[in-house]
Amino acid sequence: MTSSHGRRLLHLAAAVDQQSVYDADSYVALARLAERGGLDFVTLDDAFARPGPDALSVLSRVAPATRRVGLVPTVTTTHTEPFHVQAAVATLDWVSRGRAGWRIDVSATEGEARLFGRRNAAPPDALWQEAGEVAEVAARLWDSREDDAGARDAATGRFNRRGTLHHVDFTGSTFSVQGPSTVPRPPQGHPVRVVDATEKHARGTAARYADVALVRAVSPAQLAAVRNELRETASAFGRNPDDLRVLASLVVDLGGGEYAAEPGHGGGGPRPTARGPLYRGGPVDLAELIAAWYTDGVTDGFHLTPAEPRRDLERLVNGTVALLQHRGLFRTFYPGSTLREHLGLARPANQYAVAGGTS
Repeated sequence: MTSSHGRRLLHLAAAVDQQSVYDADSYVALARLAERGGLDFVTLDDAFARPGPDALSVLSRVAPATRRVGLVPTVTTTHTEPFHVQAAVATLDWVSRGRAGWRIDVSATEGEARLFGRRNAAPPDALWQEAGEVAEVAARLWDSREDDAGARDAATGRFNRRGTLHHVDFTGSTFSVQGPSTVPRPPQGHPVRVVDATEKHARGTAARYADVALVRAVSPAQLAAVRNELRETASAFGRNPDDLRVLASLVVDLGGGEYAAEPGHGGGGPRPTARGPLYRGGPVDLAELIAAWYTDGVTDGFHLTPAEPRRDLERLVNGTVALLQHRGLFRTFYPGSTLREHLGLARPANQYAVAGGTS
């Protein structure tokens, strides 16, 4: 999508994580706020290593209470069955009418492994190789039922017309899947896949399979280096690098009023913290930083984690987003209804239908 000036509009997303909050209405309220600001999507993190609600279940509850904003839960590929993961993400795409994403992550600790008792913890490279295999088999399973696989065959009176179901027959390093999926092909074809590509171990998987890569960076130069690497690797895998959206990922503390709470900390840019790059300032300063990094061409947009969920998301939407809209850098309405449309990504063709495969 481009602006009236012929310039591609930037993409904005926000986390709706809330510590020790299990009330679904609280997540609904944050998602609706993000939707009012026209944000592409919201994320909800999840991990076996800490307590919290199941992200995919929470966003399945949020789905019918929202209309346009994308919904992206974290779902780990470690210690989970790939067949169940793809079916759950496909179901979220159906209940949200095409607004689902999947933030792919891995579980690296021995403590997480003991929760399941199936295997020991593995090195990061092996875990991300497995994550890539799960992403691959998920796409195949989403395609294992063609778009009209639920149509009634007039000749036989049966559903699932001949030739519209396909066996996957995939063997990975730790699992094998035959298929087909039990869930019809999702409205988006493939729900949007998101990977945090900050760490080197994850970059190959992100470049090969992700639609959106998140990068935690404290400077434009750091972000540009990772973005260039991702795009070059994507091209080496035979992908069009323009099909990969790379977003800068920042924690934002907007409690300091309209301008920077600390000289040099707001307008001066993010600082490294244990939670990741932290931007502390006001909505005006944040809008200036977003505009500067985006117009310099180092990012396709931003994924922002509010330090204080309700306060900072309100200031982001009412202040920062409004200023970016006024400058013509961000949309004032959703041009479509699916997350792929928000991101300017085409709906993938079914690989089996294109290949003319048989069931």
